[in-house]
Amino acid sequence: MSCSRSSAAAAAPCGPAAEPSRIPLVVRLGDLEVAPENLRYGEAPDDDIPQLAETVAAAGLLQYPTVRPGRRGEAAHMVLDGRRRLLALRLLRDAGRIDDDHPVEVFVETDRARQAAAVVLTNTAVPVHIADVIAAMGRMLKARLTITAIARALGYGETEIRRLSALSALPSVALEALKSGRITLRQARLLARLKDGEEQAALARAAMDGCGLQEWRIQELLGEGRITTRDPRCGLVTPELYAAEGGRTEADLFGELPPVLLDPDRLTRAWLKRGRLLADIFEAEGLTVRLCPGEKEAELPDDMERLCYAYGGLSETATVVYRETRDRAQAAADVVEAALAGEALPSGEGRLSDQETLGLVEALIRARIAQDQAGAGRRLAVLIVLRPSLRSGVEIECFAPLEAVGDGALDGADGADEEGAEEERSSLAPSRSTYVPPQAEAPMPETQGVSHVLHAVRTDTATRGLIRALAEKPSVALTVLIARLFASLAVWPPVSRGEAALAISASAFAPASGRVIAGLDGIVREQLDERRRAWEASGLTVIAWVHALQTEDRFGLMAELTALSLDLHEPRTGHVRRAARAEAAEIAVLCDADLSRWWTPDGAYLRPHSREQLLSMLEGMGAETEAPARMRKGDLVAWTEEQAAARRWTPACLSWAGEAESEADGAFEPADAATSTYEDADAAGDGSGEPSSGAADGEEIDGADEASGRGVFIVTPKGEAALRGAAA
Repeated sequence: MSCSRSSAAAAAPCGPAAEPSRIPLVVRLGDLEVAPENLRYGEAPDDDIPQLAETVAAAGLLQYPTVRPGRRGEAAHMVLDGRRRLLALRLLRDAGRIDDDHPVEVFVETDRARQAAAVVLTNTAVPVHIADVIAAMGRMLKARLTITAIARALGYGETEIRRLSALSALPSVALEALKSGRITLRQARLLARLKDGEEQAALARAAMDGCGLQEWRIQELLGEGRITTRDPRCGLVTPELYAAEGGRTEADLFGELPPVLLDPDRLTRAWLKRGRLLADIFEAEGLTVRLCPGEKEAELPDDMERLCYAYGGLSETATVVYRETRDRAQAAADVVEAALAGEALPSGEGRLSDQETLGLVEALIRARIAQDQAGAGRRLAVLIVLRPSLRSGVEIECFAPLEAVGDGALDGADGADEEGAEEERSSLAPSRSTYVPPQAEAPMPETQGVSHVLHAVRTDTATRGLIRALAEKPSVALTVLIARLFASLAVWPPVSRGEAALAISASAFAPASGRVIAGLDGIVREQLDERRRAWEASGLTVIAWVHALQTEDRFGLMAELTALSLDLHEPRTGHVRRAARAEAAEIAVLCDADLSRWWTPDGAYLRPHSREQLLSMLEGMGAETEAPARMRKGDLVAWTEEQAAARRWTPACLSWAGEAESEADGAFEPADAATSTYEDADAAGDGSGEPSSGAADGEEIDGADEASGRGVFIVTPKGEAALRGAAA
């Protein structure tokens, strides 16, 4: 009778039963050694051996090692399969929990072929997938095994078993997606945080269908109403103070997200109590303090304005004082930030008590008040607003009553306007620039026996004559234009329209927010401050001082003044100034404007953006988005600011050039060409900056001006011009 070809017959040899070569045996631990043919013979123990030892101690050996009999010079039994289990037993022996006589159940292989197979197969086994472990954990829980019992049996910590148990509650489709690689273990943990099983299954099915896991959708569901320890109010409120108010905290099971504060109203109450301690100190000194713990803006009187650095309005001494107070405020903020972070302070002290930290915050508030008062020309703050800050405990804003400024409001031609301007000057604060410039000598008009009509005719005719003369002297016209812009934008108080010869008025870019970005327009304003002080030190009139400047300095001053008069502000999405944007696009191309050279997005810029917009920025700059997607808005803003600064990145939406064609350069001559035209004109004259009388009435110079576009002041309709200059 021949052997059957069935699978059962194939599994065992035909003929009489062979003597079994796999013999179960109980041996001493001291009689076991790792066989040299073991593929990992001589390797050092891995980091998981201690965990395996705890499991063996709790549940025993669930899978027995395979050994062969020892040969001459070897131990009695050599381990072919089970090196890590032997190492775990030896670790228990070294700890004194067992000894060398500890009984170990093994299988003894005597057949050479089976010994070779045992060595190879133990190293080619398919590893167990984490999804299978999670499913097995679910089956244990269904068998009514408790978390404690499972942890004790496996030698694992209860926290790890709770995490696996939470994952075992996922729908089967989610575990299938995990095992097939459609979602990662981190995404499975994110999915397990959802309370709705149907929502979990729907998202997992979408991942199985190849659509990926919509993490943003999970983050939205998890983020609704969640307040974590990264909330700005936690800068002043410690976990102990929050708990003292009866606040409850929920820790993240997987340890990946910051703890959730379940009672935000109690957090607010704790912050208000801490803020009130600070407010009482300053209110006792006569200040009004508004505490604003939420995103809602504080209600302020209509006659209040925020104090900020008065660029162009401070004397040299006052500017030095402001910079010193600014440095002290920054140093105080650094000390508070270190104290709140629990870091060592510059003095070498360790972490401070809550009361000592509150004292540091008080010092920061005083430093900020001093800074804002010095920067606003020693105007006294009468009201301060305190808002939460995770880094410095509080954010401080100082307010003072509105201050009337005599700028374009005095645009008249009668003597009453000039008298009002003098009264305005005399009422300025002492730290403002009180410099009174000299005036050139000018003949007084004959008014005795002259009617108003005749006086008007005379001045009109004289004006027209000077118009013709100035039109033929481009270099002088440039001087007069720069001087007028300088008197409007850089002199304090500004020279009003009624006091100037040119019928041109200009104002500096000043949005309602009053914010100045130090690295951008702040630099321009500081440069104009330096030029104003140089003019005051010269003792000359504005026109004489500007005309005496070197050509390069004169053009630099004109660029700064012109730049500061740019206004492309659009307060609403429905108010898009298309003509102004077209001018800005041309200017950006000509200037080769690249914002990232001086600035990257800061917190003030990033805060108005939504979470999705911030994540889109991170994606656009090539930064990580997975971990930030789990952050709260405040943390996400700080993270985006850091990543943008590290990469010198700015959003494309801040570029005015857009799709503007570079051929626009062809419509303008380079600045050097225009400069050389004026230099040639000066060289051809008598050194006074005027053309020689021998020139054909400035024909060559005017031709150059027409080609270069310089010397021509173009006015566009109000609200549509990028330059805020208007000619009367």
